[in-house]
Amino acid sequence: VQLQASGGGLVQAGGSLRLSCAVSGRSVGTYAMGWFRQAPGKEREFVAAISWSGGVARYADSVKGRFTISRDNAKNTVFLQMNSLKLEDTAVYYCAADRRKWVPDFPSESDYDYWGQGTQVTVSS
Repeated sequence: VQLQASGGGLVQAGGSLRLSCAVSGRSVGTYAMGWFRQAPGKEREFVAAISWSGGVARYADSVKGRFTISRDNAKNTVFLQMNSLKLEDTAVYYCAADRRKWVPDFPSESDYDYWGQGTQVTVSS
């Protein structure tokens, strides 16, 4: 299974970006999916997760109400719509796949089996 994240870039505070994660090698419908991020000098942290059907989504408190995770299983792609971006959202964003298909109450890195390479998001003032 290969995951390819894209859509990162430079955006002003208050702006929006939409990240995509293309999955190949197996149907994305087989997995729950998540997004994590890692800012310079910090540990990687959970951002959002979605169950295999899209019926359940969870968000970190820091992005709740601003970010939306979604998926298109027919296109083997997962998305992260990021609105009202803040300086503190600057990070490398990673998508990940969980073979269990469902989303735990408190997702963590150890829940995920496969990882993409990351895409840089930089928010400027």
